[in-house]
Amino acid sequence: MKKRLLALSMAVVMAFGLTACGGSSSGNAGTTAAAGGSGTTAAAAASGKTYKIKLHHDLAEDSSQHEGLVKFKDLVEEKSGGAVQIQIFPNNTLGSDEEVAEMLQTGSVEAALIPTAKLSGFYAPLQLLDLPFVFPNRDACYGALDDAEFKSMLLDPMGDIGFKGINFWESGFKQFTANKPLHTPDDFKGVNFRTMSSPLILDQFKALGANPTPIDFGETYNALQNGTVDGEENPLVSIVSMKFYEVQKNCTISNHAYLAYALLFSKSFWDTLPEDIQKIIDDAATEAVQEERQMTIDREAGYIETIKASGCEVNELTADEIAALTEVMKPVHEKYRDVIGSDTLDKAYEIIDKYNK
Repeated sequence: MKKRLLALSMAVVMAFGLTACGGSSSGNAGTTAAAGGSGTTAAAAASGKTYKIKLHHDLAEDSSQHEGLVKFKDLVEEKSGGAVQIQIFPNNTLGSDEEVAEMLQTGSVEAALIPTAKLSGFYAPLQLLDLPFVFPNRDACYGALDDAEFKSMLLDPMGDIGFKGINFWESGFKQFTANKPLHTPDDFKGVNFRTMSSPLILDQFKALGANPTPIDFGETYNALQNGTVDGEENPLVSIVSMKFYEVQKNCTISNHAYLAYALLFSKSFWDTLPEDIQKIIDDAATEAVQEERQMTIDREAGYIETIKASGCEVNELTADEIAALTEVMKPVHEKYRDVIGSDTLDKAYEIIDKYNK
């Protein structure tokens, strides 16, 4: 009997040891967060504590954003040894972006990927990312968005209003669609454009002499079809996924603005996580966003071909045409200098210029 009990005890000890080591990405067990150290994956998994995360976004399941978030989910769950479990809710299943942002603040939703333009009402400096022609190219854009100082400058202060900012994802650079070609500032005069309900974006179109009209994203197709508006702006992924090209005669490749997304956590939830879990999430987000951006780039050529095949004409602006539009919209930058913060805006220009190649 004693031998059987001894054997059983040894088996339990060995099984526990295997469980504790199985989720670790290294052989060093480290210390637990409760003991004051950073903790390890093995420690989190062996503790039996499970952290469940509802993760919202507003796009379809075939989008780069969703597929990138699946990569993020898989990385976090693997590296945490199952201590973190993420459920992704696409297509605004949990509510609109603005509604979910409020849920993050109260802690009823743990995480979300939300366009920065829709967060401007919560934290005005994020409008910096919506300024026209603020990013001259992808190198400058990605370099700035991944720059530690740039991220800290824009995301860290959001902790005071209930958000923990992780990093920046994308829908990509915006293009114009309309029922006529758009090349010069004069081409925009009097054209009715659908926009998001962002004061900065409204002012961007007003600077061009156009008539901006805020319309919900889901209602944009109907608004274009019935003539309520004559044009809109969006990244290619949205133009194609929402089939706006079916009810527009022209698409102008302008790269005039950038649609960034912020990966956010509820600050109250984030503060409950052990440091080792926080690091796993940070590292997974860094890896997954690179994949999400590359998917966006890889798919854009196909999006353009889809638009052309529909009969919608595609035009690409020349360097001189871009320079003319940039000059006309430059006052928007200065109008929002105090809203964004003068020092923040100047530092952003400096960091962007560092990565401009």
